[in-house]
Amino acid sequence: MELMSDPALGERFAESAHQILADLVRGGAALGWVEPPPRDEVADLCDRIVDAVQAGDGALRAAYLDRRLVGLGYWLRYARPTHRPHADLEKIAVDAGTHGRGVGRALTTALIADARRAGIEVLTLDARADNDNALHLYRSLGFIEYGRLPDFVAVGERRYDKVFCMLDLRQQG
Repeated sequence: MELMSDPALGERFAESAHQILADLVRGGAALGWVEPPPRDEVADLCDRIVDAVQAGDGALRAAYLDRRLVGLGYWLRYARPTHRPHADLEKIAVDAGTHGRGVGRALTTALIADARRAGIEVLTLDARADNDNALHLYRSLGFIEYGRLPDFVAVGERRYDKVFCMLDLRQQG
């Protein structure tokens, strides 16, 4: 995968991100929404992420195929003063038509490298327990499960465990 920057693509980022997130949630993806998020909510989220990146408190990665956004992911540093050395990988979202092509792995690998460069000591994440593909990806990249909350995630009448994972960057060179 090639890393590049194109300011023209950035202008459409929030709209493209909304399309991916809304489509994935419509298809039942475990991204934190029960219904597709509204456009303005995704635009506000993108603004918050960009502000955090500019302040040195986050990282955002985007994957494009033929100038079309096909994936995004980000981490944010914890706000609590005692947790500032650590960050949470909050979302990795890949367009359903691009699944299985290594986009999620490339995004996550790049975000881990960004965390390492930013001096993050522990990168955490949580995932719904039935999100087998994501959990497999995270484990293959060195994340370990450190806990779970049984039946914590409510999607209508269905309940799922919330799985907590971590990658200790202090122990890796």
